[in-house]
Amino acid sequence: MDGAQKKVCVIDGQGGGIGSTIIKKIKEQFGELVEIIALGTNAIATAQMLKARANRGASGENAIVQTVPRMDVVVGTLAIMLPHAMMGEVTPKMAAAVSGSRAIKLILPISQENVDVIGVSDDPLPHLVDALVTNHLKPLVDDTH
Repeated sequence: MDGAQKKVCVIDGQGGGIGSTIIKKIKEQFGELVEIIALGTNAIATAQMLKARANRGASGENAIVQTVPRMDVVVGTLAIMLPHAMMGEVTPKMAAAVSGSRAIKLILPISQENVDVIGVSDDPLPHLVDALVTNHLKPLVDDTH
């Protein structure tokens, strides 16, 4: 992560709405200073994230398993680290690839699973995305420029 354009992957599933929101905010803040790779657990999620202006996108287990290790930053909800989350769309291999990656992981503490993260605020999604981009991703991107 030294001097080169940051590679940030955004992982989402189902309809891709959360990933799209994240990508729009990253593009608004950084433009082309970062390369955004949209990784969808399904083709619909990937298509939605590409519409939000991700630079590239791919779908499915193998795309996620092969791409995550080459990223500087991985962004998504807590579900991307939980096997069988998102109604089964997150496979154990996907969750292992994300959690085992050397990339910095910026995880939003929202989940439709039976998991409560204690001590975390229940701010609405737009506030969480603002905090993710401004407080956590910005220092990483600024480090390279």
